[in-house]
Amino acid sequence: MQRLYFGTDGVRGPYGGPVMNEEFVARLGAAAARWLDARGVSSGKVLIGRDTRASGASLAAAVGAGVLFGGGRAVALGIVPTPAVSRAVRLGGAALGAVVTASHNPAGDNGVKFFGADGSKLTDADEAEIESHLQPPGSVPGLRGGHRGEIPRESVLEPYIQAASRILPSGSLRGWKIALDTANGATCASSPAVLQALGAEIAALGNRPDGVNINEGVGTEHPEALAGRVRSAGARLGIAHDGDGDRCVLCDELGGILDGDEVLAILATDALARGRLSPKTLVVTVQSNLGVDAAIEAAGGRVIRTAVGDRYVAERMRAEGAALGGESSGHVVCPDFGPTGDGLVAALKVIGVMLETGRPLSELRKVLRKFPQLSAALTVREKKPLESLPALACEIRALEQKLGARGRVLVRFSGTEPKLRLLVEGLEEGVVRSGIERLCAAARVDLDVVAAS
Repeated sequence: MQRLYFGTDGVRGPYGGPVMNEEFVARLGAAAARWLDARGVSSGKVLIGRDTRASGASLAAAVGAGVLFGGGRAVALGIVPTPAVSRAVRLGGAALGAVVTASHNPAGDNGVKFFGADGSKLTDADEAEIESHLQPPGSVPGLRGGHRGEIPRESVLEPYIQAASRILPSGSLRGWKIALDTANGATCASSPAVLQALGAEIAALGNRPDGVNINEGVGTEHPEALAGRVRSAGARLGIAHDGDGDRCVLCDELGGILDGDEVLAILATDALARGRLSPKTLVVTVQSNLGVDAAIEAAGGRVIRTAVGDRYVAERMRAEGAALGGESSGHVVCPDFGPTGDGLVAALKVIGVMLETGRPLSELRKVLRKFPQLSAALTVREKKPLESLPALACEIRALEQKLGARGRVLVRFSGTEPKLRLLVEGLEEGVVRSGIERLCAAARVDLDVVAAS
């Protein structure tokens, strides 16, 4: 069954558009409740959290209204990081979790993603089944101007903060100064609370959400702001989250940015050295640098790759019994804490390696030697099937032949944005650079490209 609305990470789009509006998300909430009922979970409890976007309150209320209309029991959590919702669903006996967020996207976008009773993101098949329960427009009454029905509230933030604070020994960060960028998003309360509880002094940025500044010039999409704060504050390291807190990007004490691949390499090689990486396996996506494979294999482990999306990583981790996985974008899944990406937990785990080894982050990151890699993102008017793009297909074949076994080409459409994503990786920087340029030129022949980044 093909999905029409769900993408790589839930349903997402511009607020006020055809899918991200109160009427549609109410129908989506009702469909989710009906899906639960069809699976034998009648009057299922659905926890609903959101990030700091101005549109979040009315959309979350609409989801709740839909859940109630569909026969479920909606509970509002307010502004809370996505991984805290996952944890609350798993430990609180809820049937489903819903988070109203567009993650790292600009404030004008919003979205809805769901978590099952075990705290994991739903599968493609689950999402397709929810879509099959969608009713026609107008089927959920009382939404004019946004629904404000009687939905009970719960607080799950404090249990999450307490649990995260136990990852490191009490007081272990006394004397540490940490630059923390919370992207004007959902982690503005939780991440500083955890780090300060452990004794750290915080140099904060991106901590004044106003509904329209989430991810604006801060967070994982703009790590240069974090690097500047690390240098100006003389911090031991920097931590940046995205808008909903399921990603992290780190910055070493010299101002150098570490992406998810470097975080994963640090954690995996240290765990392998200590016999803690079961079963000596790291799960990453096709987006991760080939240097990750080399680093993990040299340390005695193996790498398994999945499609792009942290939920695909988590699914494969469960199948393999793997203790660590993630994406180069900064999603890191540590199943000993929770089954989904958690930016704060990932950062705490890296700090744990720093504490155990006594080594600064600028030294730890050297475990990964990246292959030359370049990427591009082209905003397009229409996502045409890749197999229908002859110029691009021809260029891909030629480049793959030139790169051989020690390089790769990755071309895909974003699952959450109208973008074609291109990646070239190989041993020779010149070949990689010319390759990405030729791919972009070919894409412009086949597609109506409106912007490039």
